[in-house]
Amino acid sequence: MAEDIKLIALDLDGTLVNHAGEVSEANAAAVKEAKEKGIHVVLSTGRSLSRCRNISEALGRSSYIVTINGGEIYNHDYELVDQTKLDHSHVNRLWELKKEHGLYFWSSTVQGLYNTQNPFDNEIEDYDWLKFGFDIEDDEVRQVILDELQANDALEVTNSSPTNIEVNPVGVNKAAALLKVCQWLDLDMKNVMAVGDSMNDIAMIREAGLGVAMGNAQQIVKDEASFVTTSNSEDGVAAAIKKVIE
Repeated sequence: MAEDIKLIALDLDGTLVNHAGEVSEANAAAVKEAKEKGIHVVLSTGRSLSRCRNISEALGRSSYIVTINGGEIYNHDYELVDQTKLDHSHVNRLWELKKEHGLYFWSSTVQGLYNTQNPFDNEIEDYDWLKFGFDIEDDEVRQVILDELQANDALEVTNSSPTNIEVNPVGVNKAAALLKVCQWLDLDMKNVMAVGDSMNDIAMIREAGLGVAMGNAQQIVKDEASFVTTSNSEDGVAAAIKKVIE
C-alpha cells in the first residue's frame, strides 16, 4: 500500500498544526522529505486561503491547495481553479437560526471572513457565500440545529471541532475536492493518503487509499481510518508520512 501513495492530503487544525497553531520542525521536515521523493503534499483544510497561505508558503510549493472544505481549490500559483457557493436562500435560513438561538456565527465569503465579532455590513444577497458555521457550546441547542441542517439534502454538514457546525453546499467536501485534484494530476484516490481529526475530514479519510486519523481525532473519525497516528502535539503527521516514505 505505501508504495502506491503519490499524494498526501493534510488537514491543518488539529492535524498538521499543534495547539499553538504552528507546524512542528518534525512535521515540516517530513513534508519536505515526501516532496523530495516525488509525492504531492496537498493542504486540505476548512480554512480560507488567507488563513493558510502563510503555512503553505512556509512548507514550499504545492501542486494544489484545498480550502474551505473543498469550497475553493487553488493551484501552485495560488490561482483559483474551482469554487462552489452556498445559495442565498440557505444562508438566509442559517442567519435566521443564528438570530433565533443567539448563536455565535462565522463565515467564509468571496468578499471576506465575517463572524459575530466582525459582522457583515450589507445584505446577505450582496455576498458570495462559501461556508457558514456556528460554534455552540450547549449540546442540546447544537443538536436542534444539527437536526434541521442534516435534514436539508442541499447542504453538506460537518465540523472541525466537537462544538462547531460547518455548512457547505451538498457535494462540497474534501474527498470531492481531492478527486478533482487526482484527475488533474492523473492519479486515483487509491494513491492518496489523507490525514485528519474531525468530521470534515471523514469523507477524504474514507475515500483515500490510506485514511489516517490523528491520535487526538474525534472517535467517529478514528473508526473510519486505516490506522491512528499520534496526536498533533506529538508530530502525528510526521509519523504517518514516515510510514509511507520509509
